Amino acid sequence: MSNSEKALEALQNNDLEKYQTDLKNALVQDDDDMLFSLAEELYSLGFSDDALKIYRQLLKKYPDEDEIRTYIADILIAKDDTDGALAVLNEIKPDSSYYINALMVEADLYQTQDLFVVSEHKLLEAEKLAPDEPIIKFALAELYYSDGKYESAIKIYLNLIKQGELSISNVNLVERLGVCYAHVGNFENAIGYLEQIKPIDMTPDVLFETGFTYLQLENYKKAIEMFEMLRDSDDQYASLYIYLGEAFEKDDNPEEALRTYQEGLGVDEYNVTLYLKAADIAAKLGKMDLTIKYLEKGNEVNPDNMEVVTKLSEIYVKDGKFEKDVDFLSSYLSDNNLVPQLYWDLAISYDHLDDFKQANENYKKAAVDLNDNPDFLKNYILFLRENGEIKETIDLLKQYVKLVPDDEEMVYMLEDLESR
Repeated sequence: MSNSEKALEALQNNDLEKYQTDLKNALVQDDDDMLFSLAEELYSLGFSDDALKIYRQLLKKYPDEDEIRTYIADILIAKDDTDGALAVLNEIKPDSSYYINALMVEADLYQTQDLFVVSEHKLLEAEKLAPDEPIIKFALAELYYSDGKYESAIKIYLNLIKQGELSISNVNLVERLGVCYAHVGNFENAIGYLEQIKPIDMTPDVLFETGFTYLQLENYKKAIEMFEMLRDSDDQYASLYIYLGEAFEKDDNPEEALRTYQEGLGVDEYNVTLYLKAADIAAKLGKMDLTIKYLEKGNEVNPDNMEVVTKLSEIYVKDGKFEKDVDFLSSYLSDNNLVPQLYWDLAISYDHLDDFKQANENYKKAAVDLNDNPDFLKNYILFLRENGEIKETIDLLKQYVKLVPDDEEMVYMLEDLESR
């Protein structure tokens, strides 16, 4: 037996000490073909470091054998040594029969580093050298797909499908094309391709895209069907719950929508959008305690989400919880950049708490952006009149009646105040 064969036999017998001895002897005594075979066997068995040692010894002896470089690169990639793999691949020259393969591997490595421009350059170079090779075109389409350049990906996938390529590297090109069309908002084309895929063959991502596409096309029952199929296959797919809930809402089933949002929060308790959706639908169902609960929880999860803050403040004001509203918004006042609605809410709350100074100050802040909002102006006018600020009341009344000239009550108020 050769030393290489003895080394493999020692591995089978789990005799690692004898294996190391036989490997050392093989590196010195065995012929190159035997060593090459040994390296392949060791790599397949997971002994990549020893395989790498053999390949590097062979490369020193045969520096023009680029095939060996590709094996070394494969091992380095498996070991997450990207820089080492790229260094080896860069040694393969354009006149080598392995050059295109090297370009493809380099492109993949650069893509994993999010260097999409460099990856694209490598693939375009490969395409020039082999313009009719489907695998290169496919790799380029996949790069564009990963980089969100769906229009570019669509052109390539279409051409490949026209050439009869429906699946490459276990990727369904019809599926890819449908998803790309969905991403660019061409939902009619998207569903045309996605409907060609049997539901049983759909991945979770494609089930989601199909459900989303049906939702955009206002086919709510089909959207619900796809999202429920996705939920049944992967109930931890967190983003499905927002759109399944929306589909139920559009299909006039608010109770099921609320149940869906609640189920989604069980999967992703930090999703503020789900708290907002649950609060909105609870409010529509008249479940205000539940609405407040979800908004307060959403505020705990993300205190900087101003949509949650605004809706919660609005509810406090409507419910007459003026002290609570003031306390709640006090932590946001230091930023001095509240949305106008919150200054308005504060003004109303302070007014009901008989704090004229703070109420007036917040009305003024809100007026900077809401001076063309009739509802705000009317509220501010009534506040000023009740507090005896006649000149300011008249000024705002003039502004208001220009916006709402048919409000007879306010027109009469202006005439009455000006006649005094």
